Amino acid sequence: DKARQRGVVGIHPGWGFASEDTRFPQRCKEAGITFIGATAEAMNLLGNKVQARAVARKLGIPVVPGSDGAVDIATARQLISEIGLPIMLKAEGGGGGRGIFAIHNEAELEDAFFKASTMAQASFGNPRLFVEKFLADVRHIEIQVIADMYGNVFAFDERDCTVQRNHQKLIEECPSAFVTPELREKMTSAAVALAKRVGYRNAGTIEFLVDNDRNFYFCEMNTRIQVEHPVTEEVTGVDLVCEQL
Repeated sequence: DKARQRGVVGIHPGWGFASEDTRFPQRCKEAGITFIGATAEAMNLLGNKVQARAVARKLGIPVVPGSDGAVDIATARQLISEIGLPIMLKAEGGGGGRGIFAIHNEAELEDAFFKASTMAQASFGNPRLFVEKFLADVRHIEIQVIADMYGNVFAFDERDCTVQRNHQKLIEECPSAFVTPELREKMTSAAVALAKRVGYRNAGTIEFLVDNDRNFYFCEMNTRIQVEHPVTEEVTGVDLVCEQL
Protein backbone atom coordinates (compact mmCIF):
# COMPACT_ATOMS: atom_id res chain seq x y z
CA ASP A 1 0.00 0.00 0.00
CA LYS A 2 2.82 2.43 0.86
CA ALA A 3 4.55 1.70 -2.44
CA ARG A 4 1.32 2.37 -4.34
CA GLN A 5 0.75 5.62 -2.42
CA ARG A 6 4.22 6.81 -3.36
CA GLY A 7 3.74 6.06 -7.05
CA VAL A 8 6.24 3.21 -7.17
CA VAL A 9 6.19 1.43 -10.53
CA GLY A 10 8.76 -1.32 -9.81
CA ILE A 11 10.30 -3.01 -6.79
CA HIS A 12 13.71 -4.70 -6.79
CA PRO A 13 13.74 -7.23 -3.92
CA GLY A 14 17.54 -7.50 -3.57
CA TRP A 15 18.87 -10.98 -2.80
CA GLY A 16 17.29 -11.67 0.59
CA PHE A 17 14.26 -13.74 1.54
CA ALA A 18 11.84 -11.34 -0.20
CA SER A 19 13.47 -12.16 -3.53
CA GLU A 20 12.28 -15.79 -3.34
CA ASP A 21 8.97 -15.32 -1.53
CA THR A 22 6.32 -16.28 -4.09
CA ARG A 23 3.74 -14.10 -2.32
CA PHE A 24 5.73 -10.94 -2.99
CA PRO A 25 5.59 -10.90 -6.83
CA GLN A 26 1.92 -11.87 -6.64
CA ARG A 27 1.14 -8.93 -4.36
CA CYS A 28 3.12 -6.62 -6.64
CA LYS A 29 1.10 -7.86 -9.61
CA GLU A 30 -2.17 -7.26 -7.77
CA ALA A 31 -1.03 -3.73 -6.96
CA GLY A 32 -0.02 -2.99 -10.55
CA ILE A 33 3.66 -2.78 -9.61
CA THR A 34 6.41 -4.57 -11.56
CA PHE A 35 8.34 -7.12 -9.52
CA ILE A 36 11.93 -6.96 -10.79
CA GLY A 37 12.65 -10.66 -10.57
CA ALA A 38 11.30 -14.08 -11.47
CA THR A 39 7.59 -14.78 -11.70
CA ALA A 40 5.82 -16.54 -8.85
CA GLU A 41 5.18 -19.49 -11.18
CA ALA A 42 8.87 -19.90 -11.99
CA MET A 43 9.78 -19.60 -8.32
CA ASN A 44 7.34 -22.36 -7.45
CA LEU A 45 8.75 -24.65 -10.13
CA LEU A 46 12.47 -24.00 -9.79
CA GLY A 47 12.81 -22.54 -6.29
CA ASN A 48 11.46 -25.81 -4.90
CA LYS A 49 14.39 -28.20 -5.20
CA VAL A 50 12.31 -31.36 -5.63
CA GLN A 51 10.25 -29.87 -8.46
CA ALA A 52 13.37 -28.39 -10.07
CA ARG A 53 14.98 -31.86 -10.11
CA ALA A 54 11.87 -33.22 -11.83
CA VAL A 55 12.02 -30.50 -14.52
CA ALA A 56 15.72 -31.21 -15.10
CA ARG A 57 15.04 -34.94 -15.46
CA LYS A 58 12.39 -34.30 -18.10
CA LEU A 59 14.95 -32.32 -20.10
CA GLY A 60 17.50 -35.10 -19.83
CA ILE A 61 19.78 -33.05 -17.57
CA PRO A 62 21.65 -35.31 -15.11
CA VAL A 63 20.68 -34.87 -11.46
CA VAL A 64 22.40 -36.09 -8.31
CA PRO A 65 21.03 -39.56 -7.35
CA GLY A 66 18.45 -39.33 -4.58
CA SER A 67 14.76 -39.29 -3.74
CA ASP A 68 12.05 -38.37 -6.23
CA GLY A 69 10.29 -36.28 -3.60
CA ALA A 70 10.15 -35.39 0.06
CA VAL A 71 10.89 -38.24 2.48
CA ASP A 72 10.22 -39.33 6.03
CA ILE A 73 12.81 -41.07 8.20
CA ALA A 74 11.72 -44.55 7.09
CA THR A 75 12.02 -43.64 3.41
CA ALA A 76 15.42 -42.06 4.06
CA ARG A 77 16.60 -45.32 5.65
CA GLN A 78 15.37 -47.24 2.61
CA LEU A 79 17.28 -44.91 0.30
CA ILE A 80 20.44 -45.39 2.35
CA SER A 81 20.15 -49.13 1.73
CA GLU A 82 19.74 -48.45 -2.00
CA ILE A 83 22.30 -45.73 -2.77
CA GLY A 84 24.58 -46.12 0.23
CA LEU A 85 26.19 -43.64 2.59
CA PRO A 86 27.05 -40.83 2.81
CA ILE A 87 23.88 -38.92 1.91
CA MET A 88 22.68 -35.35 2.21
CA LEU A 89 19.42 -34.32 3.86
CA LYS A 90 18.28 -31.13 2.15
CA ALA A 91 15.36 -28.76 2.64
CA GLU A 92 12.84 -28.94 -0.21
CA GLY A 93 12.31 -25.19 -0.17
CA GLY A 94 15.84 -24.32 0.92
CA GLY A 95 18.62 -22.10 -0.25
CA GLY A 96 21.69 -20.28 0.98
CA GLY A 97 23.17 -23.43 2.51
CA ARG A 98 20.50 -23.69 5.20
CA GLY A 99 18.74 -26.94 6.10
CA ILE A 100 21.53 -29.20 4.79
CA PHE A 101 22.95 -32.08 6.81
CA ALA A 102 25.49 -34.70 5.70
CA ILE A 103 24.88 -38.21 7.06
CA HIS A 104 27.93 -40.49 7.22
CA ASN A 105 26.51 -42.98 9.73
CA GLU A 106 22.92 -44.20 9.82
CA ALA A 107 22.86 -43.67 13.60
CA GLU A 108 23.04 -39.91 12.89
CA LEU A 109 19.92 -39.93 10.73
CA GLU A 110 17.10 -39.40 13.23
CA ASP A 111 18.72 -36.49 15.09
CA ALA A 112 19.85 -34.83 11.85
CA PHE A 113 16.41 -35.27 10.29
CA PHE A 114 14.78 -33.45 13.22
CA LYS A 115 17.34 -30.62 13.14
CA ALA A 116 17.15 -30.19 9.36
CA SER A 117 13.36 -30.23 9.34
CA THR A 118 13.17 -27.71 12.18
CA MET A 119 15.65 -25.42 10.42
CA ALA A 120 13.77 -25.74 7.14
CA GLN A 121 10.48 -24.79 8.79
CA ALA A 122 12.04 -21.79 10.55
CA SER A 123 13.87 -20.57 7.44
CA PHE A 124 11.45 -21.38 4.62
CA GLY A 125 8.10 -22.22 6.19
CA ASN A 126 8.44 -25.73 4.74
CA PRO A 127 9.74 -28.61 6.91
CA ARG A 128 9.89 -31.18 4.08
CA LEU A 129 13.24 -32.80 3.30
CA PHE A 130 14.62 -34.83 0.42
CA VAL A 131 17.69 -37.01 0.04
CA GLU A 132 20.66 -36.71 -2.30
CA LYS A 133 23.73 -38.88 -2.55
CA PHE A 134 26.69 -37.07 -1.00
CA LEU A 135 29.21 -36.66 -3.81
CA ALA A 136 32.73 -36.25 -2.47
CA ASP A 137 35.57 -34.41 -4.21
CA VAL A 138 33.35 -32.46 -6.60
CA ARG A 139 33.41 -28.91 -7.84
CA HIS A 140 30.48 -26.54 -7.40
CA ILE A 141 29.90 -24.62 -10.64
CA GLU A 142 27.14 -22.08 -11.21
CA ILE A 143 25.81 -20.56 -14.42
CA GLN A 144 24.35 -17.05 -14.36
CA VAL A 145 21.41 -16.55 -16.70
CA ILE A 146 19.37 -13.53 -17.68
CA ALA A 147 16.05 -13.82 -19.52
CA ASP A 148 13.75 -11.25 -21.07
CA MET A 149 9.95 -11.31 -21.31
CA TYR A 150 9.97 -12.70 -24.87
CA GLY A 151 11.52 -16.13 -24.30
CA ASN A 152 15.16 -15.15 -24.88
CA VAL A 153 17.67 -16.54 -22.37
CA PHE A 154 21.40 -15.81 -22.20
CA ALA A 155 23.89 -17.76 -20.09
CA PHE A 156 27.19 -16.26 -18.96
CA ASP A 157 30.41 -18.19 -18.41
CA GLU A 158 30.56 -20.11 -15.15
CA ARG A 159 31.51 -19.07 -11.65
CA ASP A 160 33.42 -21.71 -9.68
CA CYS A 161 32.31 -21.58 -6.05
CA THR A 162 33.90 -24.81 -4.82
CA VAL A 163 35.73 -23.19 -1.89
CA GLN A 164 33.10 -23.14 0.88
CA ARG A 165 32.68 -23.40 4.62
CA ASN A 166 29.47 -24.77 6.17
CA HIS A 167 27.86 -24.74 2.70
CA GLN A 168 28.56 -21.01 2.41
CA LYS A 169 30.62 -19.82 -0.55
CA LEU A 170 33.91 -18.11 0.27
CA ILE A 171 35.63 -17.73 -3.11
CA GLU A 172 34.16 -17.29 -6.60
CA GLU A 173 36.38 -17.81 -9.63
CA CYS A 174 35.32 -16.80 -13.14
CA PRO A 175 35.99 -18.56 -15.38
CA SER A 176 36.81 -21.86 -13.70
CA ALA A 177 40.31 -23.27 -14.30
CA PHE A 178 38.74 -26.76 -14.32
CA VAL A 179 35.96 -26.24 -16.88
CA THR A 180 36.78 -27.03 -20.51
CA PRO A 181 35.10 -25.29 -23.47
CA GLU A 182 33.13 -28.49 -24.13
CA LEU A 183 31.88 -28.74 -20.53
CA ARG A 184 31.06 -25.03 -20.51
CA GLU A 185 28.93 -25.46 -23.63
CA LYS A 186 27.06 -28.41 -22.10
CA MET A 187 26.34 -26.60 -18.81
CA THR A 188 25.30 -23.30 -20.36
CA SER A 189 23.03 -25.15 -22.82
CA ALA A 190 21.45 -27.08 -19.93
CA ALA A 191 20.95 -23.86 -17.98
CA VAL A 192 19.28 -22.13 -20.93
CA ALA A 193 17.04 -25.15 -21.60
CA LEU A 194 15.94 -25.26 -17.96
CA ALA A 195 15.10 -21.55 -17.88
CA LYS A 196 13.21 -21.73 -21.18
CA ARG A 197 11.22 -24.79 -20.11
CA VAL A 198 9.48 -22.83 -17.33
CA GLY A 199 9.25 -19.50 -19.14
CA TYR A 200 11.79 -17.97 -16.79
CA ARG A 201 12.45 -14.25 -16.88
CA ASN A 202 14.92 -11.89 -15.22
CA ALA A 203 18.11 -13.04 -13.49
CA GLY A 204 18.77 -16.48 -12.00
CA THR A 205 21.56 -18.93 -11.32
CA ILE A 206 21.64 -22.64 -12.12
CA GLU A 207 24.05 -24.61 -9.95
CA PHE A 208 25.82 -27.84 -10.88
CA LEU A 209 28.14 -30.34 -9.19
CA VAL A 210 30.98 -31.59 -11.40
CA ASP A 211 33.05 -34.69 -10.64
CA ASN A 212 36.70 -35.32 -11.52
CA ASP A 213 35.69 -36.92 -14.84
CA ARG A 214 33.83 -33.70 -15.70
CA ASN A 215 30.41 -35.30 -15.44
CA PHE A 216 27.97 -32.60 -14.31
CA TYR A 217 24.81 -32.91 -12.24
CA PHE A 218 22.06 -30.34 -11.75
CA CYS A 219 21.93 -29.23 -8.13
CA GLU A 220 19.47 -26.34 -7.80
CA MET A 221 18.39 -22.99 -9.16
CA ASN A 222 18.44 -19.71 -7.29
CA THR A 223 15.50 -17.76 -8.71
CA ARG A 224 17.00 -14.35 -7.92
CA ILE A 225 20.10 -12.24 -8.38
CA GLN A 226 22.81 -13.60 -6.08
CA VAL A 227 25.21 -11.77 -3.82
CA GLU A 228 27.98 -13.26 -6.01
CA HIS A 229 26.79 -11.49 -9.16
CA PRO A 230 29.50 -8.76 -9.12
CA VAL A 231 32.09 -11.43 -10.02
CA THR A 232 30.37 -11.94 -13.37
CA GLU A 233 29.98 -8.18 -13.74
CA GLU A 234 33.70 -7.57 -13.19
CA VAL A 235 34.70 -10.22 -15.74
CA THR A 236 32.15 -9.42 -18.46
CA GLY A 237 31.56 -5.69 -17.96
CA VAL A 238 27.79 -6.34 -17.94
CA ASP A 239 25.77 -4.62 -15.18
CA LEU A 240 23.40 -7.42 -14.24
CA VAL A 241 21.15 -5.29 -12.04
CA CYS A 242 20.83 -2.79 -14.87
CA GLU A 243 19.84 -5.68 -17.13
CA GLN A 244 17.23 -6.73 -14.58
CA LEU A 245 15.75 -3.25 -14.65
